[in-house]
Amino acid sequence: MMEIAPERAEPVDFLTTARDLLPEGASYEACIACGLCASGCPASGLYGMDPRRFIRMAMLGLNEELAGTPWVWTCTQCKRCAYICPMGIDVSVLVGIARGGWPRDKKPKGIMRSCEAQMRDDSTSAMGLRSADFIEIIAETVDEIREGDKRFKNLTAPIDKAGAEFVVNQNSREPAVEPEELGPLWKIFDYVGVSWSYTSKGWAAENFCMFTGDETSWKEMVKTRVEAINALGAKTWINTECGHSFYTMWKGIERFGLEADFEAGNLISFYAKWIREGRLPVNSDWNRDNLKFTVQDPCQLVRKSIGDPVADDLRFVARKLVGEGNFVDMQPCRSANYCCGGGGGFLQAGMNEQRRAYGKRKFDQIIATKAQYVLTPCHNCHSQMSDIGGYYGGKYHVVHFWTLICLSLGILGPNERKYLGPELACL
Repeated sequence: MMEIAPERAEPVDFLTTARDLLPEGASYEACIACGLCASGCPASGLYGMDPRRFIRMAMLGLNEELAGTPWVWTCTQCKRCAYICPMGIDVSVLVGIARGGWPRDKKPKGIMRSCEAQMRDDSTSAMGLRSADFIEIIAETVDEIREGDKRFKNLTAPIDKAGAEFVVNQNSREPAVEPEELGPLWKIFDYVGVSWSYTSKGWAAENFCMFTGDETSWKEMVKTRVEAINALGAKTWINTECGHSFYTMWKGIERFGLEADFEAGNLISFYAKWIREGRLPVNSDWNRDNLKFTVQDPCQLVRKSIGDPVADDLRFVARKLVGEGNFVDMQPCRSANYCCGGGGGFLQAGMNEQRRAYGKRKFDQIIATKAQYVLTPCHNCHSQMSDIGGYYGGKYHVVHFWTLICLSLGILGPNERKYLGPELACL
């Protein structure tokens, strides 16, 4: 059980802070206590708290209780409460403020370790992977792909290439623990013929400093990456299939007034664009057994960032890959989707019992679709849904989009099938 934080040195007046965050013309006093926020929040009930109670306690001036409740670490800050609230009240912002007030030694150690690892090297990697090691791993993996498949004998994974169309931030998980998962995305880039590059500084995509409530460290992470991308003169920045890295980067640029000489793009919308243009001629012929697939909408990418347009792209790509009749949507979905429980640093918080209780609603959603596979463009969603699937006895598999794209194109290597079930692993 997580400790309740002791009183902070400078207590926050949550009601005053909350009022400052209200949309123009809105009022907490006009709240009808409808309970939509609480009923739609998978964290409701954990540590005896829910979004409606959090706001009510703020209105009553119970600042000390709000500042110390461990519930703020079970809230994934997914903003579904704000999305569904008639008043647009955003509890997640107050949760972020509350997190920031916890003493460093009382914050969840896993989240703190990830943030501290990012601060130790200009790689900004939460896995603690230094830039020199990253460069070496990239070179070795490129050589392995070239040697293993002559169709990619000229494949490259450039680093610090000036003037490339795209600069890509890479989630640290692949180079640190599963480099075989780097190849599929590179193959897609090679197949389409895009000009792209990594950076040697600030190459990592994740940003757990934001989840600690430490805005200074969050800003430092984003600043390092922005400066590295600006230096290369790229037109567009994208990241690998990772939801929170999109939000933390672009929201950080906006929040801290940083000058970014590039546009923000997301990989899923580029997949959709390249398929529509015929540059990625995917089809569902490989799905001979008519396996059923569903899609998880990452909160950080859909509800918190781009909205339903990217959710529509997710479904367009999925249907092209698996077949129209083999796609089954979760309900609710798109911007109204339930968070899976992998975001907000929850996976690193060490609160496994609470995290899995939170994830039960997502597990039930998946099971209701009767899908054998879940597609998601987010590392934390991927890890959480795999974990709750095993914990609650689900038989589904969770896969990246890049895996199915390469499978459809016939370019998926034998060592790039880690997340496929036996019915697809041998195709």
